[in-house]
Amino acid sequence: MGLFTLGIEEEFQTIDPETRELKSHMSKIVEGGKTILQERIKQEMHQAVVEVGTNICHNIQEAREEVTYLRRMLLDLATKQNLHIAAAGTHPFSDWQHQLITEDDRYNKLIDEMRDVARGNLIFGLHVHVGIEDRDDAIKIMNQARYFLPHIFALSVNSPFWCGRNTGFHSYRAKVFDKFPRTGIPEHFESAAEYDSYLNLLIKTGCIDNGKKIWWDLRLHPFFPTIEFRICDVPMRVDETICLAAIMQALIAKLYKLRQQNLSFRPYPRYLVSENKWRAARYGIGANLIDFGKEKEVTYRELADELLDFIKETAEELGSMDEVNYVYEILKNGTGADRQLKVYEDTNDFNAVVDYIVNETKFGL
Repeated sequence: MGLFTLGIEEEFQTIDPETRELKSHMSKIVEGGKTILQERIKQEMHQAVVEVGTNICHNIQEAREEVTYLRRMLLDLATKQNLHIAAAGTHPFSDWQHQLITEDDRYNKLIDEMRDVARGNLIFGLHVHVGIEDRDDAIKIMNQARYFLPHIFALSVNSPFWCGRNTGFHSYRAKVFDKFPRTGIPEHFESAAEYDSYLNLLIKTGCIDNGKKIWWDLRLHPFFPTIEFRICDVPMRVDETICLAAIMQALIAKLYKLRQQNLSFRPYPRYLVSENKWRAARYGIGANLIDFGKEKEVTYRELADELLDFIKETAEELGSMDEVNYVYEILKNGTGADRQLKVYEDTNDFNAVVDYIVNETKFGL
């Protein structure tokens, strides 16, 4: 991976067109896709989840091509199996208790260790890798980037329903995932060496068998030279995914640039950033978040303007200004959660919500 290259992974729901329930047929899609997509298509723990991941992309335009191509291929494979594909952080009404687990040693171990916490983890996320070679740079940048996680997350919220209930959250996916250990906003680390000794201690004491079992919202990837953003719900539209990836890339580039100039953005403690994450999960872009520098509540809109202003220079250098500016479309039209809630309010029908998600997943393809 080079500096600020991108890798994007999206997790999708496989849906029965008749019942609109989740359907545990992912293995057929994955088998069908292996010939064409090879390592870019993966099975997940639940058989109703299918994940696709891009190759390494050198700019946001390449990333858009890849994400679009993978969604098209996935829809094509699903259609052949008489299935729909849907992009949302949770299914509006399917119950996790009825879903099959993929037969695999790794997943069996996880279920054995975590029982219903793992079984109930029927959620769908977006993971974005931004390339950064030097691990000490990466740790310092990760410390600073944590502050912006709730700002980015609020744009992605797309899971208001769980098991046929309106949860009152815009991202209930985040609440479901909180049950796992080693999740949420990461700790502050002084150096890559301190981070590595933390990982090694967990491995030595049998807490984890490798660094991939650190499931924070932002992590230094244990095997690739990347910073990986893991906080977001999978968005419905390609445009939304690309907007989020462009913001993440420009943010890392900005913090890197400051570091090259011997400047830095002030790192905030985990417990403060977690306050903003809670608000973003609950209200999405309708939240008032806390500006910890000014020590006051501000509207999401003000913070979004501030974030875009902060990354404007690097977004221009990366050629991703158009993609970043899609934020204003999200602010105007609402997040995935806002739009799901509107459909439910208009129809009082969860099937209509699923149909809406299925259609939005194809938008722009």
